[in-house]
Amino acid sequence: MKLIKLLLLGVVYCFALIPYPMHALAQPNPPDAPHGAKPAATLRGAQHDFDFEIGRWQTHLKRLQHPLTGSTTWVEYQGTTVVRKVWNGRANLVELEVNGAKGHIEALSLRLYNPDSHQWSLNFSNSASGTMATPSIGEFRNGRGEFFDQETLGARAILVRFVISEITSMSCHFEQAYSDDGGKTWEVNWIADDVRILGADGRHPDDVTAPLTHRN
Repeated sequence: MKLIKLLLLGVVYCFALIPYPMHALAQPNPPDAPHGAKPAATLRGAQHDFDFEIGRWQTHLKRLQHPLTGSTTWVEYQGTTVVRKVWNGRANLVELEVNGAKGHIEALSLRLYNPDSHQWSLNFSNSASGTMATPSIGEFRNGRGEFFDQETLGARAILVRFVISEITSMSCHFEQAYSDDGGKTWEVNWIADDVRILGADGRHPDDVTAPLTHRN
């Protein structure tokens, strides 16, 4: 009997010597994240989604002359886009100036980051109207930005979608599309391709820190 007691005491003593972090025992298993929730680091970084575009760009623009009419006539423009950071990246200002056979376009887009929704609003205007259009709201996912709003074209209510894709340190692609059937089908009416201009007014790709929008 004494031998059995000694053996049991030896086993207990050996387990007491095994190193084990006490905090691991005290910490409960973390709850599962809500379905579709983004990691906190991703949310904090969303305010820098447009950092990639700060600088000066050569812009090639194509515009469908008469959207949602069955028209297939496109007009082309060439010019520049300049993007400036505001509020340390939580906003930025885009200035577009292009020329083509159908005239001259001067436009700007003020993009504002909402820290509560972690989304961006894209506020577009041009020198011809001098007023802000309905803002497009959206976000970047997997290197692609999608932004939506509802507007009118003539007397018709339409949906507007603006997409930023093919993002690299030296180029990016933009498309705007309209839908008059509630988003079942979309007709692209604005296509812009930007190529970075290196030099005094443009950032070198080595300076790029992260992953634009409305009608450029």
